[in-house]
Amino acid sequence: MKNKSAGSKRGKVILPKGSLKIKSFLYSQTVAPYIFVLPFLLSFLIFFLYPTINTIYMSFHEVYGMGNMRFIGLSNYQRLFNQNFYDAIRTNTLYTIFLIIVLIPLSIVFATLLNIKYLKGRNFFKSVIFIPALTSIIVAGVAFRLLFGESEAAFMNSILVKLGLPAQRWAFSHTTGMFLMVSLATWKMAGIYMVYFISGLQAIPDELYESADIDGANSISKFTRITLPLLKPIVIYALTIIIFDGYRMFGESYVFWNEGMPGNIGLTIVRYIYQQAFQRNDMGFGSAIGIVLLAIVLSINLIQLKFFGIFKKEE
Repeated sequence: MKNKSAGSKRGKVILPKGSLKIKSFLYSQTVAPYIFVLPFLLSFLIFFLYPTINTIYMSFHEVYGMGNMRFIGLSNYQRLFNQNFYDAIRTNTLYTIFLIIVLIPLSIVFATLLNIKYLKGRNFFKSVIFIPALTSIIVAGVAFRLLFGESEAAFMNSILVKLGLPAQRWAFSHTTGMFLMVSLATWKMAGIYMVYFISGLQAIPDELYESADIDGANSISKFTRITLPLLKPIVIYALTIIIFDGYRMFGESYVFWNEGMPGNIGLTIVRYIYQQAFQRNDMGFGSAIGIVLLAIVLSINLIQLKFFGIFKKEE
């Protein structure tokens, strides 16, 4: 028996006291939460906070090269008062508004229909609607350029001609150009937002609908009085993401106007940054545009979150 106990003691791995102290320190209730949050904090500091501070610093300078710059105060911000920047803001604002008007209701309709349990083939339709989200914006843009070509033989123009309407030069008008960008973004992103709203619909208890049936409520009443109010958090989240996406939009513009654009039809704020900072090597002015863009997006989102009562204290 003594030999067995001695053998079992020899088989155990005895950690040094220093290792035990480190292990107990890392697994303590006080330290462990900070360790789990540390990767996020490091990512935030490296990929957001440092670039933002550096961009703010550069926006007050004329940049000649790496580490070679001259302080010029607010000159870069004063240069923002020009027609190109106004056109870019107008394009992004209209694009964001139309995207909200089209994308959120359409995604809610898709989600509501595909959440019906007795609907046949709903998984197939979910996949069909979601597949465009996996497609590269460049590939999707090439497809849309073929569909909305300038010739009468192009798909959309051929339909217009058959209906007795004139063929359109889609990329040469502010109205049709905006239609192209919104259509491409809706086709690509509708599946993602549909998934958001389906998850929200599935979180609504069935008992609420059963109670509404007992009270004699019809489908419209149940949708307006149960579904929509309980989808409010998802709507706010979707609205916030669309505002960010709308003002940082670049790809939808670039695929239709990759070289020139008549009358600044597809000029967006991010594309204006690209032109100034990289094509003209004016990094200081490009940084100033980027900081103003950040301020615009944060301000709009804070206003809409305030409007929906996100910052209200629960009583």
